[in-house]
Amino acid sequence: MSRPEPLPTRFDPESFESAWYRRWEESGAFTPDLPSDKPPFVILIPPPNVTGKLHIGHALQFTLQDLVIRWRRMQGHNALWLPGTDHAGIATQMMVERELIKEGTDRHALGRGRFLERVWAWKHQYKDNISRQARALGASCDWTRERFTLDDMLSKAVRHAFVRLHDEGLIYRAHRLINWCPRCHTALSDLETVHKDIDGGMWDFAYPVEGGGEIVVSTTRPETMLGDTAIAVHPEDERYRELVGRRVVHPLLDRSFPIVADAVLVDPAFGTGAVKVTPAHDPNDFAVGERHGLEKINILNDDGTVNAAGGAFAGMDRFAARKAVLAALGEKGLRRGDKPHRHAVGHCQRCDTIVEPYLSLQWFCSMKGMAEKALDVVRRGETRLVPDFWVATWENWLENILDWCISRQLWWGHRIPAFYCTNGHTTVSATDVSTCATCGAPATQDGDVLDTWFSSGLWPISTLGWPDHTPDLKAFYPTSVLITGFDILFFWVARMIMMSTHFTGKAPFADVHLTGLVRDARGQKMSKTKGNVMDPLDLVQQYGADPVRFTLAALASPGRDLPLDVKRMEGYRAFATKLWNAARFVQMNLAGDEPALESLDRATLALPERWILAELEHTVAAVNRAWESYRFDEGCREIYQFVWNDFCDWYVEMAKPVLENDRGPGSGARGPERRAEDVRAVARGVLLEALKLLHPVMPFITEEVSAHLAGAGPLITTSYPVATGRWGDDDAQRELAVLQAVVQEVRSYRHLVGLSPTTRLAVVLPSLDDGLKRALVPLRAEMMRLAGLSDLALGGLAPAGAVCDIAGGVDVAIVLPEGALGDAELGRLRQEMGQAAGELEKIRARLADASFTARAPADVVAGAQERAAELERKTKVLAETLGAGT
Repeated sequence: MSRPEPLPTRFDPESFESAWYRRWEESGAFTPDLPSDKPPFVILIPPPNVTGKLHIGHALQFTLQDLVIRWRRMQGHNALWLPGTDHAGIATQMMVERELIKEGTDRHALGRGRFLERVWAWKHQYKDNISRQARALGASCDWTRERFTLDDMLSKAVRHAFVRLHDEGLIYRAHRLINWCPRCHTALSDLETVHKDIDGGMWDFAYPVEGGGEIVVSTTRPETMLGDTAIAVHPEDERYRELVGRRVVHPLLDRSFPIVADAVLVDPAFGTGAVKVTPAHDPNDFAVGERHGLEKINILNDDGTVNAAGGAFAGMDRFAARKAVLAALGEKGLRRGDKPHRHAVGHCQRCDTIVEPYLSLQWFCSMKGMAEKALDVVRRGETRLVPDFWVATWENWLENILDWCISRQLWWGHRIPAFYCTNGHTTVSATDVSTCATCGAPATQDGDVLDTWFSSGLWPISTLGWPDHTPDLKAFYPTSVLITGFDILFFWVARMIMMSTHFTGKAPFADVHLTGLVRDARGQKMSKTKGNVMDPLDLVQQYGADPVRFTLAALASPGRDLPLDVKRMEGYRAFATKLWNAARFVQMNLAGDEPALESLDRATLALPERWILAELEHTVAAVNRAWESYRFDEGCREIYQFVWNDFCDWYVEMAKPVLENDRGPGSGARGPERRAEDVRAVARGVLLEALKLLHPVMPFITEEVSAHLAGAGPLITTSYPVATGRWGDDDAQRELAVLQAVVQEVRSYRHLVGLSPTTRLAVVLPSLDDGLKRALVPLRAEMMRLAGLSDLALGGLAPAGAVCDIAGGVDVAIVLPEGALGDAELGRLRQEMGQAAGELEKIRARLADASFTARAPADVVAGAQERAAELERKTKVLAETLGAGT
């Protein structure tokens, strides 16, 4: 084995991260084989907006997806992680329109063709942002398959899907009430409308009844009375029974309309029991209009101003018209009161403008049938939602799904493949046509585009070449797992499952893992206004990609948001540094001829070597279980514990005297001696296995360290560790655990009493059984060094005046050297013991109170019990110490 260059003294991720990424990509490691006998494992990236910038939520998703794909690739799967970006219709168009405004123009002045040229130029200018940022995080995507939702291949799939759904009668065009954004000038789906509670008003006013009398109604939107076409009352309400069928006079416009009986809309106990009906501006009123054949009068232009149907109020902004209508009603003596009213109002998800229910001719997709298929694939386990508590939400939403408004009044996106002639015919075609398929007259294409989520809903199949039967579609569909945020479960995940299942007969994902949201350290949502936004690339530059990735993965607990504190990142940067330094120590002590772990005979190894191999075996099994169940937090905790605690803090420390002296300290003792060649082989072999184990989470540092240890090629394509049981050793784990417990007990006692690290203590372990004694005799000198002891007796009687405790299941007697504690120290210990005894008395009183133990949360009671046990031990140890010190 050749001796590679020594690791640099300082851990500097900037010096090797980009070099390793280039090496991976140029080697073709990210690209799966076709054809291949290996089982496929496929992840599709949730496509970020093409002109966007990665935020910390993207960094979380990229980290978890890369962790899984690297792990599966190392397991021997034909692994594909397919990247791409979304054209993001509204978001991208708005960004370009803002630029045009700065130039003193707008899209209408440019015209559709020139405007789209500007958007494409914008896309090309910023298209590399996402891939550059993903590379900086270490994302091992197959960039040869990078997709964009407006690519020709994906556009073909979108048109094919539209035409097929239209031919099946599932896509149709109709005048319906939709959500309209007056700022974005487009229809919105229900999911794109965010309801927020706002402080508004409730106004009462009277409609004069023809022939005399009046009927009073209440409204939160007085301006919509310009579009009223009925008053509804409950058919069994005695107050209005005689008025049903009569008409009221519109006080501000020259028309009248009927009073109708409707038991569905009206609750006679609410308000006045009479409801104004505006079919063109309220979904419930629209349904009343359908039931009673009412006229539907749209009073708004697409910019939110009142149109000609509003009479004298035409041209006013909707909110100005609200005030003007109330003033006009007041002048006519028809106001009947008002009061503050807090209620939920729909806002545009993109620009936060209050949306309007708006009667418009739009394209819709019928969802009931596809929703039933999506419900079925989850119910029978073809697709698994993780965590499974999302299943109830999934069922509730899909069981109550409404038809989806899929048309958008934008220019950037997939243009609807419908063509209209002057004779009123519609031709729907997968290719552009210039003449009507019905009458042959000239035809022009619909000017609207499809909702961005329509093309995104086809992502699992369009990216693999559907509707063509491509090699990629055959090899990689259905995919293995989707990892994404819970916030787009219905925007995107449900639509992908519905559409992909409808078109292929197979659900697109075996698993859907839904992560929480990344929040700040105090659990608050990140936002620019709060100033708590974290840029992942800034974090990478400050801490390195690996610590950023490890932090995000370690916080990814199922079903919970992630409170991100930079102190955690600093801690995992320290973890990387500790690993680096341990690797430097191992490398500096290698002879260059160390055998592989597989060639070692466990029976010839000393206890520390058997122990670290047993801990490795346990960790390998635990980490694989964690990755398999998407418990990223548990997997990271297992690796951290093994690398930091077991390997660095214990094994490396126990290896130092052997390697520095090149002979074991227990020479001549019973049991296997520690041979330097064994220690070197085990230290190197275990470290290499730990690097493989850690590689999916921290790919850069693991590759760099492995290369400096002359590992067997790049880790990205090596085999992931598997627990075979070969190194399992319960005796070694139990025996070494006693050594650790005794050392920690002495260290803890030293800290508790306030002794200097240089103060040497004597320890007696009375009543040791013969097996433990045989195991610990060879390590006696090592225990003394680690614990800072002047003497260690393995057996015998506890000396009089010793401080006695139990650690690791064995009795421990600590003997203070004479004069170790002066009067000042003894006074401080007496004060501490008094405080501890006082606190213990209070906690015992609480625990003796039946009402506390019955009513307090279980974790609070458990915490009190643990604290009481700590204080009992502390007071006992302090009392014995004071007795020994005096």
